[in-house]
Amino acid sequence: MATKKSARGHSTVYVRLQKNYCFACGKNNPDGMRLRFTYDQARGCYISRFRLDKRYTGPPAHCHGGIIATILDEAMGKVNKLRQVVALTSEITVNYLKPVPLNKPLRVESREVSVKGRRHVNMAEILNQKDEVLARGRGCSSPSIRIGCLQSLWNAELR
Repeated sequence: MATKKSARGHSTVYVRLQKNYCFACGKNNPDGMRLRFTYDQARGCYISRFRLDKRYTGPPAHCHGGIIATILDEAMGKVNKLRQVVALTSEITVNYLKPVPLNKPLRVESREVSVKGRRHVNMAEILNQKDEVLARGRGCSSPSIRIGCLQSLWNAELR
């Protein structure tokens, strides 16, 4: 019996797209923060603009310190995209400079500090509308896998 061949240029392979359940940036996480980052090429940094609602409360009317650390960590992680690597945070230092308010426009900015071998050092800052730095983070990370390799692994899982 003859097998049916697909028409040239038309693949019949079903490709399952990976969903992003990351707490900080995942659009598929219903309980997540859903931060969206853009790269500002002129300034050489990643930026996310956001507001924090009452579910992130720590001290009255202000954000919990763990959420602040999460935002800074996520922002620093985005910087590793410039090197096309997925890197895991090995160390993070957070300086809580001023209370981070709830329900106010905020932004986080992150940039690369240095890369020495497999050690990537990045920094991030959370700022208010007056450009006051409310919190600052510095983190070290080590690449776990190159993004191209990760894509190959995902494709292999689909076969």
